[in-house]
Amino acid sequence: MITFIFVTNQLLKIMRRDVFQAIADPVRRDIIQLLSNETLTVNTVAEKFDVSRPAISKHLKILKECGIIIINKQGRERYCQIQPKNLIPAFLWIDQYRELWEEKLDSFENYLTKLQTKNKENE
Repeated sequence: MITFIFVTNQLLKIMRRDVFQAIADPVRRDIIQLLSNETLTVNTVAEKFDVSRPAISKHLKILKECGIIIINKQGRERYCQIQPKNLIPAFLWIDQYRELWEEKLDSFENYLTKLQTKNKENE
């Protein structure tokens, strides 16, 4: 959702981020996966990817704005920690389609089995 606010003849665009924006990008999904195993420093996260450090920082910022991670400063280091409960809305939304896709995949598997059986009979 985008909200527009008029301030002294300027149009400011304020973006409200949500969990779906967080998981929309494959790099962010990889970061989520990485942080699901352990808390890591920003530098350690950046070292795991073949993209620039500023790009990783931007991804981490989006994940933080979405509430998927928190970043705690300890001394000179900043540690990224996942907040898995904030992924629940995405899980619930996706899960509602699970049964549909399982039915479709089962149907496809049955079709392939019939084709294989038919091909073996024709040999």
